[in-house]
Amino acid sequence: MNILMVCLGNICRSPMADGLMRKKVSDHKLQATVDSAGTANYHVGGAPDTRMTATARNKGIDISGLKARQFEVTDFDTFDMIYVMDQSNYANVVGLARNESDIQKVELILDLLPDVNEAEVPDPYYGGQDGFEHVYDLLDKSTDIILNKLLNE
Repeated sequence: MNILMVCLGNICRSPMADGLMRKKVSDHKLQATVDSAGTANYHVGGAPDTRMTATARNKGIDISGLKARQFEVTDFDTFDMIYVMDQSNYANVVGLARNESDIQKVELILDLLPDVNEAEVPDPYYGGQDGFEHVYDLLDKSTDIILNKLLNE
């Protein structure tokens, strides 16, 4: 199973989802590839936001080695599931789809959590530390659901 996490700039939300999922895959010794990308090219080659890196580190997740990259059409060939953080990213990714098979791979990550009142993972970039903690909590729960799917395959 190959899993891609996608947000706008690939420096906050998707690196956290990537780091969480990588750790869970590694902890359970599963055969899965995890990566992340952004729909925009603002930060290509850059490291994750320092506030998100610190939040991750405080939770035992190391995302410091990740580098931002932009989503590419070839990602549809590489990845089995593409989890996006919000409607805008969903529209951008689906807009690059070549066919229905590509579209079927794309899902809003919070659709995995039906009991959460939020439809989108909020972008913490312009907020305070509470926003980064909230994003961590949402993505930790979401990646637990993905992990359970992998364990039951």
